[in-house]
Amino acid sequence: MAGILFIISAPSGSGKSTLVGELRKQVTGIDFSISWTTRHPRGSEENGREYHFTTREEFERMRDAGEFLEHAEVFGNYYGTARSSLDEARRQGHDLLLDIDVQGAAQVRKSMPEAVGLFVLPPTPKVLRTRLRNRSRAEGVVNESELYRRLSEASKEIENYRDYSYILVNDILDRTVAQLEAIVLAERFYRNGEPIAVRSSRVLEVAAACRLENSRERLKPVLEAFGIEGNSSQQQLPFGDDPDDD
Repeated sequence: MAGILFIISAPSGSGKSTLVGELRKQVTGIDFSISWTTRHPRGSEENGREYHFTTREEFERMRDAGEFLEHAEVFGNYYGTARSSLDEARRQGHDLLLDIDVQGAAQVRKSMPEAVGLFVLPPTPKVLRTRLRNRSRAEGVVNESELYRRLSEASKEIENYRDYSYILVNDILDRTVAQLEAIVLAERFYRNGEPIAVRSSRVLEVAAACRLENSRERLKPVLEAFGIEGNSSQQQLPFGDDPDDD
């Protein structure tokens, strides 16, 4: 089969890594590109598992040598996807999933417009803030200024949702995983004619419901909560104190 390039993007704390992990447990033939970064490992992260950790000097050498499919600087650190990941997936006839931010996704779409873009949204600013704070606590470092900076950046990232083919709202994990799986299977069906073993019509319906053009009503309250569309009174929620948060 011809490999499909999937791009998944989301604000930090949206649960994207968990979704990717669950997808890879359930769907075969899809490789995951481990990004390179200059930031330091967090918590239990290991080199070569969550990221390839490297120095700014080595990253810049790789960048200048054209070894990255895409790269970007986020929160003062470099992140990039090595071209070798795509080359290896193609050799094996596998799909490739890129977990990259909106800057990197734009770079990839420019050179590979056939890539399938998926954007993951947290259901509300409050949920996003809670997830970010819980993650910081698990890592043993709670930095409030960093937390609010990430919340501020989240709204800016979410504004790019229109550039993606599929939109997922990660409110109920099992349902979102099922939607992600349906999208992969549907794209394989449409692009490669790969049969869907069971519940084929249902899988295609689930995937179609996640397409951007079919998601307007479902997305409206989420976007309003982040101040992206409409005049929701909740749009200042990420930056204020919430008595129910702790």
